[in-house]
Amino acid sequence: MRLSVVAQPRRYAFSFFGVVDLLAVLPTYVSLMVTGSQYLIVIRAVRILRTFRVLKMTRYVGEADLLWGTLVKARRKIFIFISTILTLVLIFGALMYLVEGPENGFTSIPRAMYWAVVTMTTVGFGDITPHTTLGQILTSLIMLVGYSIIAVPTGIFAAELAAGIRDARQHSACPACNLQAHEVDAKFCRRCGESLAGPMQPSTADEHAGQQ
Repeated sequence: MRLSVVAQPRRYAFSFFGVVDLLAVLPTYVSLMVTGSQYLIVIRAVRILRTFRVLKMTRYVGEADLLWGTLVKARRKIFIFISTILTLVLIFGALMYLVEGPENGFTSIPRAMYWAVVTMTTVGFGDITPHTTLGQILTSLIMLVGYSIIAVPTGIFAAELAAGIRDARQHSACPACNLQAHEVDAKFCRRCGESLAGPMQPSTADEHAGQQ
């Protein structure tokens, strides 16, 4: 049915989503003709892949470029932050492995690092808990560290986003009244109504007047 309504049926039939549609409906007809092939109906789950077409809407949203640019600008800071967190997780995990030991559930350093991640992010599953006094003191320290750094990536992204919006507005100064701080997608000045693209050239203005 879809092939009968698309503009280019052949192109759609061999496209990715065309193959997805084929795999989604083919098991139904095969199960009617071949006995015992009802299990092929699970292949219809590939239709879920069509939901990713929603991501194509991002190209119509101008703010998506601003958000992506913000992530690119903050990539070094985010990388340093993640590296610091991984280092702390390794240190705290190794310390808890030495303090608590296998008898209290910390059977290895990787498992202790898992506990450090759960504790530092304030999730606290409770599957591994410290039993010694020193381990509980160290756990309290990890919780305080987790609370203090949990807002760092949000602050980094917010600062870069604010800087990106400010830069975009500064580049949209009105050529007539020199008013700045326009919206990113503004085309005309909000004070005098002049085009933010700049005044028309004399030849363009004469041609425009002649057409009128």
